[in-house]
Amino acid sequence: MNEVAADVSRKPVSLAEIALLFLKLGTTAFGGPAAHFAMMEDEFVRRRKWLSHQEFLDRLGASNLIPGPSSTEMAIHIGFSKRGWPGLIVAGCCFIVPAAVLVSLIAAAYVRYGSLPQVERILYAVKPVVIAVVAQAFWSLARSAVKSAWLAAIGVICTVACLFRAQELVLLAAAGIAAGAPVLVRSRRAAMILLAPIAAVASRPGAVPFTLSRLFLTFLKISSVLFGSGYVLLAFLRSDFVDRLHWLTEKQLLDAVAVGQVTPGPVFTTATFIGYIVGGTRGAAVATVAVFLPAFILVAASGPLIPRVRRSATAGAFLDGVIVGSLALMGVVTWQLGRAAIVDVITTAIALASAILLFRFRVNSAWLVLGAALVGWAL
Repeated sequence: MNEVAADVSRKPVSLAEIALLFLKLGTTAFGGPAAHFAMMEDEFVRRRKWLSHQEFLDRLGASNLIPGPSSTEMAIHIGFSKRGWPGLIVAGCCFIVPAAVLVSLIAAAYVRYGSLPQVERILYAVKPVVIAVVAQAFWSLARSAVKSAWLAAIGVICTVACLFRAQELVLLAAAGIAAGAPVLVRSRRAAMILLAPIAAVASRPGAVPFTLSRLFLTFLKISSVLFGSGYVLLAFLRSDFVDRLHWLTEKQLLDAVAVGQVTPGPVFTTATFIGYIVGGTRGAAVATVAVFLPAFILVAASGPLIPRVRRSATAGAFLDGVIVGSLALMGVVTWQLGRAAIVDVITTAIALASAILLFRFRVNSAWLVLGAALVGWAL
């Protein structure tokens, strides 16, 4: 059986087939990374038999072990496994481009009509759903990421440090070191000393002038260090674009995340929306390239290395710590943005109803966002 699966997975595949299938997924894959993985498994394992189940799981694990947009990295892995570098580029681009184009069009309409009362009411109703969706993602990720009491303690300390505005990269590095230190020194007291520097409060400069190069470098940095999921992106976006650069308001950030929820394809196309708001068409293109570029490089470079990293107890513990630190950032930002989105009885009711439908009945988040948009339009 295994030999048959391996033979099937080595069937020759043309670049045209790869392009057409990932264009289809990029146009129809609603619901975030979990839904994307399910659609890819159905398409490439069950229906087309491009990969065996084990090959798919191996690539799924690799996608979750490197920073960046995990579902996009999964698409790139599949393209790379079938046609090497050409397949890597075609699969990744075809999965990203439909969503990026759609988000750019929505951003253009938002910039032109975002102040109209009808649009304001739609976004007013959609934002509480976004908070519920992010809260569900946080809960799901935390249940699998917090594997021990020590990781839980690291998460709590990171949360406190984040509330005091610790620098995100310092926080993630310290969390990883603290998680890996006990493996090396067998002393959690020493690890706690290593974690202490994240409590330092980082100063936040005033508004920074907009440039395309700064936009590119900011998204490149975010995508290169972001572990967890597309929803962790929210914490980095708020820190960089709202607090540090002052290029966005919290309202604009929530609107960007809402657009990322209601459109198909990668959640990271939120960057396309932000790029358009701050820099027009060129800003959208620069932001999209910057946020997805590390995924292509990391997938190509990490293929043979990821299994070795996970076999190393120290390196594996470091990654666990980084993921817990990322979740701490995500949790704090969700709470902070929730205060801005849930402001009255109506938004509270929408948030609670969305949470029940997500947690209890696992309704696709895209349907909830569309339903809330209709409620806002009716209002």
